[in-house]
Amino acid sequence: MDTKGFFKSGHFPTLMAAFLYFDVSFMVWVLLGPLAPFLGEQMHLTATQKGLLTAIPLLGGSLFRPILGVLGDRLGGRNTGLLGLCLTLVPLLLAWKFAHTPGQFYFLGLLLGIGGASFAVALPLAGKWYPPEYQGLVMGIAGAGNSGTLVATLFAPRLAQKFGYANTFALAMLPVLLVILLFALLAKDSPRQGKPLAWSDINSVLKESDTAWFCFFYCFTFGGFVGFASFLTVFFHDQYGLAKVRAGDFTTIVVLAGSFLRPVGGWLSDKIGGYRLLLVLLCALSILLCSVATLPTLTTEVVLLFFTMGMLGMGNGAVFQLVPQRFPERIGVLTGLVGAAGGFGGFLLPSLLGTIKDRTGQYSWGLYLCAAAFFLATATLLQLGTQWHLKWHQASVDRAGIFSYQKLFRAPSPEVVE
Repeated sequence: MDTKGFFKSGHFPTLMAAFLYFDVSFMVWVLLGPLAPFLGEQMHLTATQKGLLTAIPLLGGSLFRPILGVLGDRLGGRNTGLLGLCLTLVPLLLAWKFAHTPGQFYFLGLLLGIGGASFAVALPLAGKWYPPEYQGLVMGIAGAGNSGTLVATLFAPRLAQKFGYANTFALAMLPVLLVILLFALLAKDSPRQGKPLAWSDINSVLKESDTAWFCFFYCFTFGGFVGFASFLTVFFHDQYGLAKVRAGDFTTIVVLAGSFLRPVGGWLSDKIGGYRLLLVLLCALSILLCSVATLPTLTTEVVLLFFTMGMLGMGNGAVFQLVPQRFPERIGVLTGLVGAAGGFGGFLLPSLLGTIKDRTGQYSWGLYLCAAAFFLATATLLQLGTQWHLKWHQASVDRAGIFSYQKLFRAPSPEVVE
């Protein structure tokens, strides 16, 4: 990579501000996941209820992301980011002082989705500073803020064990306040803003079939990552009988791969194309999830999930290398829409696993169903490559690494001999 060219082409302080904003927001967004064993014990929750408790914040992220995406286009990424960070404090304060029943935590979980909505602001804030050839790397660096999950899974169980889960929400406000200050000092809107999108423009984006397909694939990559990141503490605690803090530690080890391999996915996407990378990853994930579903020994399970989360993280970078190739002038609203779909995918995963666990008594069938879904996504992407190869501009096709599988298996035409 041309390092000098990368640093000269954009605004690095804004990229770091976007990373910090996404990082601390992600920490808050998934906070109920590592705290779920404590809340489940206190309120005597079933597997379905614990799945719903960890899933509702992800649904909230889906609901708030398009709103923040539109606000980012109209108010600017910096102002919208500051607004989002301040609003993130509200559910933490309420959870600290007022939440005691499952219904109250479900409602606060929905408000925690404001943290997940940061995706719609952080990525375009950074991405608008950089040219297309660096978009995969930029989206990967900013998107590596999903490492906020590590902070939540590593520290939240320890703080809850020592100070109680209610005080853990209060302590979570401290890093948010620090990032508000740093974001205000570092973030700057790109001069390449363009005019704010009208509702007619948003409607036209919704009518594009490729918008739906990007949403579909992000349901699998980001939805899979955030869904597992939120639910794995419950999974390790319930399936393998680990203590609450130790279950959080194992989740941290697994989530580490997805958090830090996302920039690698963006970098690889810039090199070989997001389409090619995503195709390989989806296929590999289908195989890995089949292995995870056998529920092997704890050591083997952790290794399998480590690679699973790593590939999901790289898949996130691959999808967001494709988005600016197809919609370079509408990245703000597309980020909001695609991100919302990812949050919805994350909502489905723990809800599904918890419900099937209560119905069947084990997690295997839910995991096998996930593996089958990833196989279906692989076949769908392979078929779409033929359409995109003809439909997209040639420069975008080349950067995305799109190919037609029909041409790969078609016999060459015989030469004409005169």
